[in-house]
This record gives sequence, C-alpha cells and structure tokens, in this order.
Amino acid sequence: MAVELDRTDIETLARAASAGDPSALDALLVAVRPETLRLCGRFLPNREDAEEACQDTLLAVARGIGKFHGRSTFRTWLHSLAANRARSTYQALRRRHGDEVAGAPPPDRPDPRRTSVVAGTRLDLLDALGGLPPEYAEAAALRDVLGLSYGDIATLLDIPDGTVKSRIHEARRRLRLRLNDHRPR
Repeated sequence: MAVELDRTDIETLARAASAGDPSALDALLVAVRPETLRLCGRFLPNREDAEEACQDTLLAVARGIGKFHGRSTFRTWLHSLAANRARSTYQALRRRHGDEVAGAPPPDRPDPRRTSVVAGTRLDLLDALGGLPPEYAEAAALRDVLGLSYGDIATLLDIPDGTVKSRIHEARRRLRLRLNDHRPR
C-alpha cells in the first residue's frame, strides 16, 4: 500500500538522496512515480509512450540526484526533467518512424476518427516545440504545459525573470506561427 507524502517529506527525501542515502532515493522514486507519469502524460497522449518517458525521467533522477543542490524545489527540478524526457521520447519516436518503411502512418500520429482533439493538439504542440530553439522550447514547455511559475523557471534555468518572460513570449509567437501553418483550411 503506497503512502502519499507531502511536499515537505518529498523535499526531505530529495535532500537525503542527494547526500547519498540510497534508501531515501528508493523511497523518493516510489513517491514521485505517479506524479512523474502524470507530467509525462501531459505531453504524450499514448499511455505506453508516457510510461517510457516516466521511466527515463526516474532514471535521470536516480543518476542525477547528486547534482540536485536545492536551488529550486525538488518538484520544480522533477518537472524540468519530465518535460525534457517527454520531449526526447517524442523525438525518438519520430526518428524511429523515419527509419521505418516509407508510406506507413507514423505510430505516434493519431487517427482523427479515434483520437481526441486534446491528444492531437498535444502532438501538434510537440512537433512545433521541436522546431524551436531549445531555450525557447524548454521555457514554453515548463510554463505552458507543466504550469511552472516564471520565478520557478528562472531559478531552475538560472536566468533572470525578464529573460524567462522574453523567451516565453518569443516561443509563443513562434509556436502560433508554426501551429497556424499546419492548421487544416
């Protein structure tokens, strides 16, 4: 039976895991798995793809926890890792499809007759984010997909608030152009 931990417990586990406590890391990974899967699911409408991104995120947490120094909250750091891993999973799926036989429909492209508008829109957004410079894509994903505050993003990326706002503004402008270019007429 899983016990839900509050924010303070998660932060305490993250600090202990960062200091090298393997049992704290195990408990942390178990505690944040459901949230990580939800975060990845915001990007990837296919459950199996979200699971893959979730596993990649948890692996990144396990490998990188020693680099977590508490400049931001653990959850903010986790959101960033999940956003990057979900986008990487999507790009890997796109590349994999490129290696398959030409003419076959992409496995990650939804059939409009069986897919919700929301799922198709998420894939369109991922395509559009993939065409942006990384600094714009990351800022937009953290703000508009995962809902982090400007201050949290600034702390996480170690840049001023004004730079965050500027990157998000420019990312949104470019995304609007890209998404409007692909809209059916």
